Amino acid sequence: MNLHIITTGGTIDKIYFDAKSDYQVGDPVIGELLESMGAQFPYTVESAMRKDSLELTDEDRALIYDRAERCSAQQVLITHGTDGMVRTGLELKSIAGKTIVLTGALQPAAFKGSDAIFNIGCAIGALQAASPGVYIAMNGQLFEIDKVRKNVEANRFEAI
Repeated sequence: MNLHIITTGGTIDKIYFDAKSDYQVGDPVIGELLESMGAQFPYTVESAMRKDSLELTDEDRALIYDRAERCSAQQVLITHGTDGMVRTGLELKSIAGKTIVLTGALQPAAFKGSDAIFNIGCAIGALQAASPGVYIAMNGQLFEIDKVRKNVEANRFEAI
């Protein structure tokens, strides 16, 4: 597997500024996480933007599409905020011949007990096993992009 990772921001990359009592999207953390976990496959990391997914525009989604389509890798992992993940994934459906998995976190990766590492691990496993298409890997499950929704009240993804 030769993996290309596109980071867009979201909770997975958020950091807490105590002086401001505020969360802000920081630098992408996935490269550091993969290195610390001893990843044994080649990968590249490209930061497309650092935004909360609620702030993504149609132009942002077009940029994500362009980067996913143009990269030479057949497996593409996109870290993304969970609120806009399904919408972005649906925009990527017309990319042929690639396996694209979107993942993120419900708590920042910097926090103890974050689901970030678990979700990234599930996404990487899915990229190696799934057929070409667009998926979401969250909560230990892999969802086809047009058969998933985020249940905001329960704070989880579920099949539809």
